[in-house]
Amino acid sequence: QVQLVESGGGLVQPGGSLRLSCGASGSDRSINSMGWYRQAPGKERELVAVIGSGGSTNYADSVKGRFTISRDNAKNTVYLQMNSLKPEDTAVYYCKAVIVDGYGLSRQWWGQGTQVTVSS
Repeated sequence: QVQLVESGGGLVQPGGSLRLSCGASGSDRSINSMGWYRQAPGKERELVAVIGSGGSTNYADSVKGRFTISRDNAKNTVYLQMNSLKPEDTAVYYCKAVIVDGYGLSRQWWGQGTQVTVSS
């Protein structure tokens, strides 16, 4: 069974930075796309950024120019560099991985989440 473990969350002041990491283990196949989502209290989970196996990226408009997603395929790890953080970035951040099995079917895996709090 595939496991995703996030790390790097914490409490930072507005304008500060954090770097989130998510490592995947337990899969014999390469990971296709990986992404970061976030969910604040009382709100639906929303897409933050995604990165494909070839390195293509997409970002939510609210984080463009401030966040950068990257991946290290050799380590099965995805990162989210978060700069110029704002209080509205406060949320639990989740990573997701998509893996295609031997029958050509996509399976979706989620991490447990890491808390990011932006406050002075």
